[in-house]
Amino acid sequence: MARNRVNARNYGRNGGNVNRLLKTVSLIVVCSAVLGTGTLWAQQTGKKQGGGSNSAAVGRGKTLFQQKCAMCHYDTSEQKKIGPGLKGISKRGTFSVNGNKITDDSLKSWIENGDQLMPGFKDTLEPGQIKDLIAYIRTL
Repeated sequence: MARNRVNARNYGRNGGNVNRLLKTVSLIVVCSAVLGTGTLWAQQTGKKQGGGSNSAAVGRGKTLFQQKCAMCHYDTSEQKKIGPGLKGISKRGTFSVNGNKITDDSLKSWIENGDQLMPGFKDTLEPGQIKDLIAYIRTL
């Protein structure tokens, strides 16, 4: 009889451990599902989640914009300065100059190579700086 009580006590302790383990596993599964959904949303919308490195890239891009682009482009207006205002450029969907679709690749090409009205910045900016600049422009 004493042996059964010991087994019952041990089962109770182990049962508690099993319950904690199940709760922990359940929590991990739920968190993974939530994070996975956020990642899927980010992939579908092309937006980064949270305030991670993307917000840092946007901040660096804003600084670069002020240093290199603001003399010719507004970032807070669609009005033309020397070049077109860039506010809402992502919503427009196409470049006003040539009607080409606005993508990260087309923005990269435009920034690197420019055209007859805009100088290229391939020799002035590092590839990472161009990515940061694109990250900022996408927020306008």
